[in-house]
Amino acid sequence: MSSAADQLANKVVNHMMQEDRFSQWLGITVLEVREGYSRLQMTIRPEMVNGFGILHGGVSFSLADSAFAFACNNRNQLSVALDTSINFTHPVQVGDELTAEAIELHHGKSTGLYHISILNQKQRLVAQFKGLCYRTDKKLISE
Repeated sequence: MSSAADQLANKVVNHMMQEDRFSQWLGITVLEVREGYSRLQMTIRPEMVNGFGILHGGVSFSLADSAFAFACNNRNQLSVALDTSINFTHPVQVGDELTAEAIELHHGKSTGLYHISILNQKQRLVAQFKGLCYRTDKKLISE
């Protein structure tokens, strides 16, 4: 049985995903949500590659950014990115299935630090992302 905190986290992320047209357009599926954690998946389509025939870095960034957003906001405290960075470690091709896992490293009163790993279907690390968020006192949903 999931905890009340994890149930709230899932409600918040469901609400966010309903409103997040960009994550919907990317084809992101939410696999798992727990307080301060999220795991997402998406399949790479032909229109997502660059002129070199590999995944455009902005798409990998966007997948990681969505995982970051879902993890840092799921306590129902509106949080926004302060700083992010990404490292690309392996090329991604059309048809690859990517999974992004966001893990909370620090949960402070006004900031949070998250590490997001992106793996392909062969469990190979293709990118890693770090995100620092600022927490506001606003709620995303009414409890």
